[in-house]
Formats: sequence, C-alpha cells, structure tokens
Amino acid sequence: MTIFHKSVQIEGLDIFFREAGSRDNPAILLLHGFPSSSRMFRNLMRALADQFFLVAPDYPGFGNSSMPLPDQFVYTFDHLAAVLEDFLRQIGLKRFSLYVMDYGAPVGYRLAVRRPEMIQALIVQNGNAYEEGLGEFWKPLKAYWANRSQETEGEIRKFLTLESTRWQYIHGTRNRASISPDNWLVDSYLLDRPGNKEIQLELFYDYRTNPEHYPAWQAYFKQQQPPTLVVWGRNDPIFPAAGAYPYLRDLGNIEFHLLDTGHFALEEDGDLIAYLIRRFLSARLKQETPKLDRT
Repeated sequence: MTIFHKSVQIEGLDIFFREAGSRDNPAILLLHGFPSSSRMFRNLMRALADQFFLVAPDYPGFGNSSMPLPDQFVYTFDHLAAVLEDFLRQIGLKRFSLYVMDYGAPVGYRLAVRRPEMIQALIVQNGNAYEEGLGEFWKPLKAYWANRSQETEGEIRKFLTLESTRWQYIHGTRNRASISPDNWLVDSYLLDRPGNKEIQLELFYDYRTNPEHYPAWQAYFKQQQPPTLVVWGRNDPIFPAAGAYPYLRDLGNIEFHLLDTGHFALEEDGDLIAYLIRRFLSARLKQETPKLDRT
C-alpha cells in the first residue's frame, strides 16, 4: 500500500502528515512520541491500509513539519493539541480511533477530553495518564520542573544526545540486532538541527502540566468508556508497565497486552501490534464511514 506524504498550513506553519488507505474505511489517527515523528508509524500504516484509513501528523518542531524557534511559537502541549484540532478540521476528519504513544498521549487526551464525540476507540502504546507511570526515570525531569536552572537543564540535555536516542530504541528489546540504526540516526539528525534542542527543552519543561490533567483524562475514561486496546512495551524504563495497569481500573471495555519489548514497541513487535489492532477494531467498531468534510 502506498503512503502519501502531504502537508497543510496551520498558524502559518507547514504541518506534515502521512496518509494511507481508503477514506471509505474506518479511520485511525496516529500520534507519535519523542524524539520521533510520524515515521515511527511507517510500517504499521502499510500493514493496516487495506482495512483502515490512517493519518499520522508531525507536531511543529518534529519530523517534516515547520520548526519555528521558541520565540516564534509557544511550545506547550496545550498548543500542540490546538494545532492538532485545527489539523483535523482542515483534513475533514471527524471520527476516528486514536493511537497514542509517549507525547501522543498528552496531545491526544487533551483532544479527547475536548472532543469526545470524535473518538471511536483508543489504542495506547506506552502513553501515560497516571502518576504510577512517573517512576525513577522522571526524577531529573521533576527536578527541572521544580527549579529550571542551568544545573537542572544540564541533566535534561543528556536526553538529547545520539546515545540517549539509541538507548530509547534498543533498551528492553529481545534482539537489538532487529532494530534498525536508521531510527536513531534519523531522529538525532532532526534533534541536531540548530534550535531544535531549545524546542525540546521547552516541551520537557511544559510536561510538568500533564500530571495536572491526569484526573480529567481519567474522568474521560470512566465517563466515556471508549473501547481501548493497550499494547505496551513492558520493558520500557521511561513509561514502565506500572503506568499501563491503571487503565484496567478505569476502563471496562479494554483489551490489555504487555509485550516483551521496549519503548518503541512497533520496531520489534509491529506485526503483532498490527494484528491486535485489526482484530480489536474489527470486533469493537461498526464499519461506519469516517466523517470527512470537504467544505
């Protein structure tokens, strides 16, 4: 299946997105994590495009979208969610299943709370919504949130290196040789663009606002009860399995899988995740046409 590479203008920025499948099929919106982009979904989109319509945007500052510097664009998760809502309006997508991973969770859950009528189902892959998910890895980030200084920022900048990006891809995997180095080389090339590290520091700092939203996101789960598929790399030290289990507490219509892999679970278990998505959505969703508005 062909993946099409497109862009739309939002707030004067080019917002890049990948698109695959027929618009007559149920839609899946795919929201990427740090430090990746919509590229992380390239294989999943090909695997599902025969049955679903798939859309994967790049946030501002990521991938192939515009990268204004922090003095030109406010890098907060509220703002990224607002850009996403404008993006959906522009492409005319009104109803879809929502795949969230890492940063995709705070972006996507903001949208879900604001626009619950848009969400047919959730697919959660290492995307946190609970305090239980903020463990040992988050200590330097919490110090940065409490006191933004040169000293605390220096610790955070360690996350923006090639070695750190490589670690995110290979830590916790069953077979490191199965993970292509193209992943961390592409991501690191984009992180190393002049000004991009400053963008990432803004988002690291704004991440402190996400736990404040956890009660609202959990209330959304409890009240709306979206059908939810959890496909979580259990060996992820960033978002460990402790952050996956609480979804079972709040969601009744849930299918739960802890996979023997790491943070970027699609790289090692993409075929399995594609199979689970196909089976789950086929069973949970009526085969309705995604609502696309061209006006």
